[in-house]
Amino acid sequence: MPIDPDVAIGAELGSVDFAWTESDVLLYHLAIGATDLSYTLEGPALQVLPSFGVVAPTFRMTDPPPLDLPGCDIDLAQVVHGSQSVSVEAPLPTSGSATVTTRISEVWDKGKAAVIWQEGVATAPSGERLWTTRSSIFVRGEGGWGGDRGSSAPVELPDRAPDTDTTYDVLAQQALLYRLCGDRNPLHADPDFAKAAGFPAPILHGLCTYGIVLRTLTETLLGGDASRVAGFGVKFAGVVYPGETLRIRGWREDGRIVGSATIAGGDRDGAPVLSDVALTPR
Repeated sequence: MPIDPDVAIGAELGSVDFAWTESDVLLYHLAIGATDLSYTLEGPALQVLPSFGVVAPTFRMTDPPPLDLPGCDIDLAQVVHGSQSVSVEAPLPTSGSATVTTRISEVWDKGKAAVIWQEGVATAPSGERLWTTRSSIFVRGEGGWGGDRGSSAPVELPDRAPDTDTTYDVLAQQALLYRLCGDRNPLHADPDFAKAAGFPAPILHGLCTYGIVLRTLTETLLGGDASRVAGFGVKFAGVVYPGETLRIRGWREDGRIVGSATIAGGDRDGAPVLSDVALTPR
């Protein structure tokens, strides 16, 4: 069978040493649409959105992301990003080095698909934990072995007007710019590859949308202070095509910020993009 959960679950994926610079932070922020100088100008006022921690270990990779996972023989064309979260111990430094250690934490059988969860812990050379990421990939056509379906508690949105309701126009070249942050999956650039994967055109990276939404909620509900973000998680509910417009809504609720992202305007008006959006303030 293409996925063997007995081999996959708990498998250690190794450790990777990496480093980042102010220039990497600036490029990342530009790739997710930042314009404020606190995100885009080097110097003592530069801050780092925690979502940068998700991409920092692979930032300088130029090959398409590998899927060499123990017990998982899967096709890149059948894979989409399912969910993503990051939690940070403290505001991220604008430059530094770290080691990330990753393992497969869970594998879920959804019948017509499989969900594979990975957890990565980044630590400083001193041994101090910097951040933890959790992510899942959704593998179409690889379920049905009778395994654990998994469980999740959806984020409920309040039945009232949002505390922020704004839009962001995705650039026509946004996916091509975001590729420079280390994700060269051809699904986001090559029209023929995208069509073979079942999409009419290349789609925006889910992690680009992730960063755009975190930046927007931070700017509109946290005064633009990235150091106030302790954690951010989402479920990827739909795709974005470069040139479309995102509608981002957020509510202050029970000590955190919950929200959603949908398509605004055009033939896909209202189509879901991100659900289960939850920002934990510091």
